[in-house]
Amino acid sequence: MRTNTAVKRDPIYTAEGAVAVHINPELQLRRLTLATMLFEDNFYVDGKTISEAIIEVSKKISNEKVAALAIECRNDQKLRHMPLFLVRELASRKDLAPGLVTNTLAEVIQRPDELAEFLALYWKTQAVPGKKTLSAQVKKGLAKAYQKFNAYAIAKYNRDNAVKLRDVLFLCHGKPKNTEQAAMWKKLVEGTLESADTWEVRQSAGEGKKTAEQKQENWTALLNEKKLGALALLRNLRNMQQANVPEELIKNALLSINPEKVLPFRFVAAARYAPMLEPELEYGMFKCLGAHVKMPGRTVLLLDVSGSMDAVISGKSEMTRMDAACAVGMLLREICQQVTVYSFSNECVVVPTRRGFALRDTIVQSQPHSGTMTRHAVDRINIQEKYDRLIVITDEQAHAGAGQPVDGTKGYFINVATNQNGIGYGKWTHIDGWSESVIDFIQELENLEAAE
Repeated sequence: MRTNTAVKRDPIYTAEGAVAVHINPELQLRRLTLATMLFEDNFYVDGKTISEAIIEVSKKISNEKVAALAIECRNDQKLRHMPLFLVRELASRKDLAPGLVTNTLAEVIQRPDELAEFLALYWKTQAVPGKKTLSAQVKKGLAKAYQKFNAYAIAKYNRDNAVKLRDVLFLCHGKPKNTEQAAMWKKLVEGTLESADTWEVRQSAGEGKKTAEQKQENWTALLNEKKLGALALLRNLRNMQQANVPEELIKNALLSINPEKVLPFRFVAAARYAPMLEPELEYGMFKCLGAHVKMPGRTVLLLDVSGSMDAVISGKSEMTRMDAACAVGMLLREICQQVTVYSFSNECVVVPTRRGFALRDTIVQSQPHSGTMTRHAVDRINIQEKYDRLIVITDEQAHAGAGQPVDGTKGYFINVATNQNGIGYGKWTHIDGWSESVIDFIQELENLEAAE
């Protein structure tokens, strides 16, 4: 009897019926996490199912790799809840290296409210939900993270939620790093910490009684005093316009924006409500690129405009997977030396190579949003175009596979969804995520290959 025989695995499929690629648990966990808003429903699957899949797959990954992925989710993909969720799963394990959870937790907590969010997740996602004793590493991680925040930051997020910041401080037994922080923590515990002068506090004070003139005065003062962060500015453009805030003041604020913690598709969403501010929004969005050098040669961008790409990213948002894909495409357009752009759904359609939001508009309007004929599109481009690299931006839920890039060229699949199965592997370099860091990855990879 022969024992040296190939092991056959049952085929797996995308949601649209194409045969998907079997990948290892580490790649599968990246698919499930790097473009995920935790507990939010996807077009094909609900958020609870996705979170359960993350838990199961993460069990097959080493402690160190889960920790590294949590940090990547926070620092590179700018996600907030997913890294906390991954650390929560990591903290439930035994035989952890000293300091692994402590240091990872302290790294991914970058806002004071995430201290309480982590505890809420810690207690919610256990096999038996409810308040449980914190592990030693979790306590140390929370205490270490707590030391990073000053009085303004703590006061800004000191809210009357189910888990309060003072609760976290009690539970982690944090030690202040100096006398000033000790005094601030004492006020927090005693309930005497002064409220921070934030835009939320100013806008909520007597909101129902404010006149139109008072609202205008409030927003104007916030802009002049630079009290609005980048995300708050983008989210409140419509409110400022309704309050008749001077347009030049808003434009100047957008031109000085710091996009470090803002996902590119936030600019696309903001442009829906303030189309007259698109030049300034483009400028702020392109700041994400920093000092990126041009990608040499000819690049073909192929963007998925199928029906599933119209699915919203979050139940509380109007932003879609297509917004995320277009935002990445808009940034790639800026750094490609020569570029041709296509969209694909049932057909493969060439798109005018415009810049910024004009490119987004032509992509979205290029054809009906229907099927996902990825292979047909790739095959057509291989016949029509000569290129150095082909970059596909998609949710990967194709009807009939991915096709392959032409031999001697580079092919990239950028996945902006959370579906468990995908097609962009084999000869393709597969990337999960929707921040500008996917561009960094491509450039760094090509630089390394060129240096070899």
